[in-house]
Amino acid sequence: MKSGSNLEKVLTNGHFAFTGELGPPRGANIEAIKEKAKFLKGNVDMVNITDNQTAMVRMSSWAAAMIVQELGIEPNYQMVCRDRNRLAMQADILGAYAHGLRNILCLSGDHQQFGDHPQAKGVYDIDSMQLIGMVKKMRDEGKFLGGAEIDTPPKFFIGGAANPFAEPIEWRVHRLAKKVAAGVDFIQTQCVFNMDTMRKWVHMANDMGLTDKVYILPGVTPMKSVGMAKYMKSKVPGMDVPDEIIKRLQGVDKKKVADEGIKIACEQIEEFKEMKGIPGVHLMAIEWEHMVPEIAERAGVLPRPVL
Repeated sequence: MKSGSNLEKVLTNGHFAFTGELGPPRGANIEAIKEKAKFLKGNVDMVNITDNQTAMVRMSSWAAAMIVQELGIEPNYQMVCRDRNRLAMQADILGAYAHGLRNILCLSGDHQQFGDHPQAKGVYDIDSMQLIGMVKKMRDEGKFLGGAEIDTPPKFFIGGAANPFAEPIEWRVHRLAKKVAAGVDFIQTQCVFNMDTMRKWVHMANDMGLTDKVYILPGVTPMKSVGMAKYMKSKVPGMDVPDEIIKRLQGVDKKKVADEGIKIACEQIEEFKEMKGIPGVHLMAIEWEHMVPEIAERAGVLPRPVL
């Protein structure tokens, strides 16, 4: 499948992919996007543009993605099932493709009770699995979910998410298999901190032949502080932060905690480079975009291929 996506070219040509993330602003501030984007340009193959993440209102993903694209960075347009029904989703998919977007990440979305509008009505007309299938149907069959023909189908490189750490652990690889069957092209995982569990999940995915059918990009998040590590361990659903990580961060001078967090992230990236079935990583430097050039340099992933 040729979508015109830079990420697809990087992966199909056998390069180790390195993607990033950019959260749109809580307002109509284009300068805020430009400020974050300047640290990502040339250092990553693609940038995720989140869609009202943590159920907080932000500039729409497709609009921020178009601004990022104009800045010369390939965006990954995220779409969550929480906020739209299938009519609105298909309309936005066509509009995004018409404006030159070529990657889409299909997600369920954080429940609205966690955000700043807990009274909002959750739509969830379809789930993330069905959204993947819908985008694939639109792309490969040239048909809307209702069956009507599409005059110009949106040829997206289709992404999905996976959390190898949610209970029951044994079931997570089967959920991945369902997304592969639905038509996903690439997967970005939840932030990885428990490497033991991640190794087992990748091993199962290899054994089931899933890594031959989908590109898996593990999520890597450098810890800025001991407080961030403790918060992620206790307050963020589906996150698995082992005590060893917290102890390691506590064991260094306070001024060097952030540096140690980057060191841990780079060690993970080094291991993922050698791991069977892993063709790249997804760096989530949460509100720490200015550190991406240094992280990319220290992780040995520069220069990025120009294809």
